[in-house]
Amino acid sequence: MRLGVNIDHVATVREARQIREPDPIAAAVLADLAGAHGTVCHLREDRRHIKDRDVYFLREIVNSHLNLEMAATDEMVKIAIDLKPDMVTLVPEKREELTTEGGLEIAANRDHLREVINQLRKQKIITSLFIEPDIRQIKASARVKADFVELHTGRYANLRSKILLADELDRIGSAAVAAGKLGLGVSAGHGLNYHNVQEIVKIREIEELNIGHSIIGRALFVGIQQAVREMVELIK
Repeated sequence: MRLGVNIDHVATVREARQIREPDPIAAAVLADLAGAHGTVCHLREDRRHIKDRDVYFLREIVNSHLNLEMAATDEMVKIAIDLKPDMVTLVPEKREELTTEGGLEIAANRDHLREVINQLRKQKIITSLFIEPDIRQIKASARVKADFVELHTGRYANLRSKILLADELDRIGSAAVAAGKLGLGVSAGHGLNYHNVQEIVKIREIEELNIGHSIIGRALFVGIQQAVREMVELIK
């Protein structure tokens, strides 16, 4: 199983003072050296943390897999085509949210998403859709010809009841199996940390976990390289 490290929160700290540090590019390089398999960043429409300059430097400097999260807008598609990341993950985006709150509604936006995916495929960019672990969304993702789905694990991460946790794990596992049967690659992310990741790792169909906040938080105490190494060990 691969680990993609989301560096958005490094940029969030930088933007709190609107200065040049800490530099998310430096964090990505250190994560890469520590064994991360990929770098993840979300270029939001309001540029609240990651900036255009960041994604272009990342493309030039980081050797690992670059996954650009973005809304399915004309502006972002143009940037992705120019940047040519290894993967684009299409996510829902609301200006008022602190972080991405849920998955895309694929069926209701089928025609638009299919067109965006076609544009990216022509540039040989792999496309992933950030969705709820729901069979309906899995089937819709296959119909719009996505390459991957990223299963939203936010509900799992927030649950405390053991019964509800077991039910949600079953839901995530079933979604991963269904996606695999339809020829979709499967990743997962949102709210995963050093305590709850072990159960997700047991789902064999999941190929990659994308984790940010927990790793960056841990890095405050042990450094980014040690924080990444610890997570890599947990998901092996």
